[in-house]
Amino acid sequence: MVPNQGLLQRCAGDGWHAVLRIGVVDHCVWSKGPPAAGARYTAKRPFDADFKQRAFAARRMWQAAGPAFRDLSKQRRERLSEAMRALDAKTTGSTYHAIAETLFGKKRIPERAWKTLDLRNRTVRLVQTCVPLVCAGYRRICAWTQTRLAPST
Repeated sequence: MVPNQGLLQRCAGDGWHAVLRIGVVDHCVWSKGPPAAGARYTAKRPFDADFKQRAFAARRMWQAAGPAFRDLSKQRRERLSEAMRALDAKTTGSTYHAIAETLFGKKRIPERAWKTLDLRNRTVRLVQTCVPLVCAGYRRICAWTQTRLAPST
């Protein structure tokens, strides 16, 4: 078995078998080739006596993976976008003051009383909110959403 961030996998004669842990639930997955991060997969189920149970299991796994970005409320999408921008700026060396000026506008950020300003605390919380998202691979989720929503040519 090869461990890989919540995924245990092994190669067998019929393909790759994996146990994918999402939350506290283990999902057993089989694929012809080795699992790849960022790849898209299809759930194929035969129309047999177990179809209903297989469809239910596939839907549970899909739901456990979390809501798509577009399915979130407008307020939640805006907050996540701000959090991503804030963390990206912080990791490139920007100060919380500069991040707040960019996110909320220079006019709303006074030169004095920065340490006690509510927007300073909000900026810090935005950065802290996004750290777990980065660890979970938010850039991969955003790229998937953009490709899903891109117009077909």
